[in-house]
Amino acid sequence: MSRPQKSRRICCYPDYWSFAPDRDKANDTVTMSLDEFETIRQIDYFSKTQEECAREMNVARTTITAIYDAARKKLAQALVEGRRIVISGGNYTLDNTISEEIARKGSTIMRIAVTYENGQIFQHFGRTEQFKLYDVADGKIINEQVVGTNGAGHGALAGFLKNAQADVLICGGIGGGAQMAMQEAGITLYGGNTGGADEAVMAYLARALVQNANPTCDHHHEHEHGEGHACGDHGCGKH
Repeated sequence: MSRPQKSRRICCYPDYWSFAPDRDKANDTVTMSLDEFETIRQIDYFSKTQEECAREMNVARTTITAIYDAARKKLAQALVEGRRIVISGGNYTLDNTISEEIARKGSTIMRIAVTYENGQIFQHFGRTEQFKLYDVADGKIINEQVVGTNGAGHGALAGFLKNAQADVLICGGIGGGAQMAMQEAGITLYGGNTGGADEAVMAYLARALVQNANPTCDHHHEHEHGEGHACGDHGCGKH
């Protein structure tokens, strides 16, 4: 029997999930896994050695070499052959940056997260400083908690929610990259909402909260402020 493959530790989800030449007029699509993306980020973006990358990702250097070679090959194919790159999937675990104050939940508990500011749904996902978490059992709220995000950016916020065991996210405006991150994390998204956080959760439990098909931020804050909160700026992958 073959030995099970060890999961590779990644810092956070990417802020950007696809790249294409000439306004999406690509010849074909290359799918890069998140662990492959992480080796590019660590070695080429942060200029780390393969040994350092291996320590960050908690695998052997020979494993990193194989992952990195595969990632570079895909980059070369995209550049030379005009292919679209999509980042998705892979054998990985997210770096556990969850606050110790957030209790783990049981398998029968649903956890709803709401972008939060002064009792209201905060309108710009990428700048969220607090989430309010609601634990639900048998259709009733059994626990509520407000938690801080410590200045995490788009991709890190998705990882934060995944590590916090959120099942549902209710928010205001949210960019396309963050929507992809929610999908990758397996978190059901209800974006484009306004008003009170508590009222939105009650509407969700009553099955009256509508899933907005296009919940992007009208004021473009996701793009204007996203670079300042990118994964490389909040400490992961740096010394």
